[in-house]
Amino acid sequence: MLQLAAREVFDTMLNIKVNFVPPETKIANHPYVAGTVGFTGKFSGLLHLYTNIGFARKMTSHLLGIPPDQIEGHEMINDVIGELTNMHAGHIKSRLSDRGMPCSITIPTVVHGNDFSFQTISGSSKMTLCVCSTPQEAVLLEMIVKPQ
Repeated sequence: MLQLAAREVFDTMLNIKVNFVPPETKIANHPYVAGTVGFTGKFSGLLHLYTNIGFARKMTSHLLGIPPDQIEGHEMINDVIGELTNMHAGHIKSRLSDRGMPCSITIPTVVHGNDFSFQTISGSSKMTLCVCSTPQEAVLLEMIVKPQ
């Protein structure tokens, strides 16, 4: 489901044909930006979308149809990263509902920083997927799931 969501969102919203690379692939450049959306139902968990700030700016420019130099501060970037994370979570939510496992999703949150990670709690599983055009233009998707 994570791969299908990535293919659909990146192709439809950004016109990017995705390549999946090993999840341990590092995203180039600092600082990073990450979006998070939670979900709850028969499964509870979180979906994280990480990228570097340079690629976040490029995606923001593309989605908003403005030149990168018109992006000031983090507000526009936060909105786009939050919405891209939300689109991935919404895609997965629909697939779970189609399989008789309805769930609800939370509003997105976005964080910025140079070095951070999200850790799983006991009883949960983590699935990681790296979507990559180049190391400078990579997105790491991570889904943490705990059955209820």
